Amino acid sequence: MTITDVARRAGVSRQTVSNVLNSPELVREETRDRVREAIETLGYRASQAARQMRTGRSRLIATRIEPDRDGINGSVLDRFLHGLTASAARAGYRILLYAAGDERSEIDTFDELVGSHEPDAFVLTSTYHGDGRPAWLRERRLPFVTFGRPWGNTGNTGNTGNAGDTGSPDGTSVDPGYPWVDVDGAAGTAAATRHLLDAGHRRIGFLGWPPGSGVGDDRRSGWARTLAAAGVDPAGLDQATDDGVADGEKAARDLLRAEQPITALVCASDSLALGALHAVRSLTASGQLTASGRLTAEGRLTVGGQAGGEEGLPVRVIGFDDTPVAKAVGLSSVSQPLAEAAAGCVGLLTRLFDPPSPGGSGDPGGSGDPGGSGGSGDPYDPEAGGPRTHVLLQPSLVLRQSS
Repeated sequence: MTITDVARRAGVSRQTVSNVLNSPELVREETRDRVREAIETLGYRASQAARQMRTGRSRLIATRIEPDRDGINGSVLDRFLHGLTASAARAGYRILLYAAGDERSEIDTFDELVGSHEPDAFVLTSTYHGDGRPAWLRERRLPFVTFGRPWGNTGNTGNTGNAGDTGSPDGTSVDPGYPWVDVDGAAGTAAATRHLLDAGHRRIGFLGWPPGSGVGDDRRSGWARTLAAAGVDPAGLDQATDDGVADGEKAARDLLRAEQPITALVCASDSLALGALHAVRSLTASGQLTASGRLTAEGRLTVGGQAGGEEGLPVRVIGFDDTPVAKAVGLSSVSQPLAEAAAGCVGLLTRLFDPPSPGGSGDPGGSGDPGGSGGSGDPYDPEAGGPRTHVLLQPSLVLRQSS
């Protein structure tokens, strides 16, 4: 079975079949579908070695396996990785996984992979302030995209006009000179806070991480701005702690012991939210938490004349990431569009490999053109016409019993 047989079956040229296999974004969707149907029907399998010799590409995209922290929030990047693998396969690529414990070991791994497997590109996850990985890759002209905003890691700053730019208060609206995909965490916590405000809550607390975490600060800002817009001073309503269930429980108890106790909680992660939910449930069951949310030395919780149960919890809790554990225990949570984020990463990488021709759609992974331009030369150099793009996706609020 040869590429000529596939071309004859699909009624297209051999070059069109080659484009579908190697650069599918260059081919119209209707034609791609016809070629792929012919490939499946005939059982054609392209020779990876021959393809690499012909194109000079390995068709490999390298990304890190994130360490599992508490078995809860680690599942978020597992879902992203699943989506990345599926999106890469649709574009004719495979994912090359590696493990690394810190920035230095990850950069050392970059060096080893480039020498041994020659990946075409990298997808970096879990970006942070002072992240040195993008600079290392840029200096060596290695294509990459980050799942996560640059958080102040700016490169060339000449172009700040990408479509979809939200003008983030942390300064990430400045173009870092490389493509990135992220989820708007502030929009997620803002939606959660508005839901609780609409339900009549005013003293809405926030459980987050210590300052300095780009993701954590972003999620806190959505809560704080939404409260302020509603005329509620957020001062004294938040707690910063490590990301764990036990940490969330302790921080929630501290907020419940305040002189003006909270009646609802928005959390930066499902781990913190589960800890908070455990604190509320245990205090409710022991009769230490009144229907107004105040701790008492004794007494029994009553809501509407009945003993408090799941529907009668005096303190509402919303998490972030919509993990499987959240679904299992009835925890409301903010859900990230991880499959769409993964498709966006692959789409932006294919723009680097094959910049769209003038007048082309340049659609990165089917998620809509986020701005930027395509051209030849250094893909990160605006003077050379390289693509300067990003994708900022919107999360959704999933409501369950806890809110």
